Amino acid sequence: MWKQFIGKLSWKSMKSSSGGGGGGGGGCSPPVKPSPLSPQANGAAGKPNVSPPPPAGGEGKSREEAFLQKVNICCVVFDFSDRGKDSTEKERKRQALMSLVDCIGGAEEPLTEAMMSALVRMFAVNLFRVFPPKVRSGTTASETEEDEPFFDPSWYHLQVVYELLLRFVTSPMVDAKVARKYVDSSFISRLLDLFDSDDPRERDNLKTILHRIYGKFMGNRPFIRKAVSNIFYRFVIETDHHNGIAELLEVFGSVISGFAKPLKEEHKLFLWKALIPLHKPKTVGLYLPQLTYCITQFIEKETKLAGTIIRGLLKYWPVTNSQKEIMFLGELEEVLELTDMAEFQKCMVPLFRRIANCLNSSHFQVAERALFLWNNEHLFDMITHNRQMILPIIYPALERNTRWHWNQSVLNVTLNVRKMFLDMDERLLQACQNNFQAEEEKRAANVERRRLMWEQLERNAAAAFQPVITDTSFPAPPSSAPLVAPTVT
Repeated sequence: MWKQFIGKLSWKSMKSSSGGGGGGGGGCSPPVKPSPLSPQANGAAGKPNVSPPPPAGGEGKSREEAFLQKVNICCVVFDFSDRGKDSTEKERKRQALMSLVDCIGGAEEPLTEAMMSALVRMFAVNLFRVFPPKVRSGTTASETEEDEPFFDPSWYHLQVVYELLLRFVTSPMVDAKVARKYVDSSFISRLLDLFDSDDPRERDNLKTILHRIYGKFMGNRPFIRKAVSNIFYRFVIETDHHNGIAELLEVFGSVISGFAKPLKEEHKLFLWKALIPLHKPKTVGLYLPQLTYCITQFIEKETKLAGTIIRGLLKYWPVTNSQKEIMFLGELEEVLELTDMAEFQKCMVPLFRRIANCLNSSHFQVAERALFLWNNEHLFDMITHNRQMILPIIYPALERNTRWHWNQSVLNVTLNVRKMFLDMDERLLQACQNNFQAEEEKRAANVERRRLMWEQLERNAAAAFQPVITDTSFPAPPSSAPLVAPTVT
């Protein structure tokens, strides 16, 4: 049946291309020698061999029919777990897909609504599928390491389908108003579900296509933002695993850079409720560069958001994970680089309390990374202007490092930072040193008083619970005592 169908299609295609004498052919003829298809190759290729637009009348109908027949061929889904199975039909479908790519890429007249509807249906049939359940080992991998990449065996065809979808979305011959009837919220929602694919090549193609859809179909923008927010909520609160968070954030980095000023309240809520909680999962290292870029874009749009972001970082600051703490310190430096003085003063007290805890961390990389914040000129300038508030918070941590930290590198950098404060304000440093000394003496006196109190309590307890030895034997009754029988009444 398939051979008859393909033979009829080939005969009609040959008839339309030969009957026009090289002029107004009816349909797009497939290339004679298909080459391996890739997004880069298609983008760099020249104009494909496409027949000129048919004249009005009956020829238009044959063009649409030929196109729909090719689309119907591509709606057949094959099993790619066995490479040798249905190899001829698979290759025929691939050639039809490549022919459609060339047709849309070189089209010189708009696609009809029937052609758009058939294409979107074909995309849904080939792309929307249920991923197999993930089988994970009992050992927990590092938060910054990805699992072994999975390469889908059906990518041989899926790659061409994604290329065709990209051509469809970007083609000027596709009317956005008409296509929006089919590229609707349901289609976009199922397309977003594909971002959880284990194949990095599929996620990379989806990233490009989603960005193009967001740019072309303006009416779908609010829905896309809401749907992506829901993905982030579900990832943070429920699943704690999603393969496409980095790609989604990369798309939204470009989206955020296009927000108009002043920012809408909806966009600020997206920052506070969707982006900042993404710091909570253990796997934040897999997408932290993209997340940091999105957050810094918000600060560049509106500097008043810097304080909100810093408070959000402090809210989700890791306590027992030193690797995450190092990453947070790096992101904090990038945020502070864009923070102005007014916003810095609003949050500097809780911020430097947290930095002081990092300075005294037993993990030398955490302490060293916190000390390197003083190498940032912008941050150093803000610290200099607010040293009256910051130095009393930081000095005890610096002094403890110089006395008791085990790592020599941390000790050397601490001495350098302490010298910076000495050159900055010697009198203030001396006052902080005297205050620290008084606090240490007070703390030592409290420790000694507590020790003496516990010793006294132990002596009192020992005296109160000493055992008293007594004779517990019962006395024997006298031998002359008469036996009295009970009286019966």
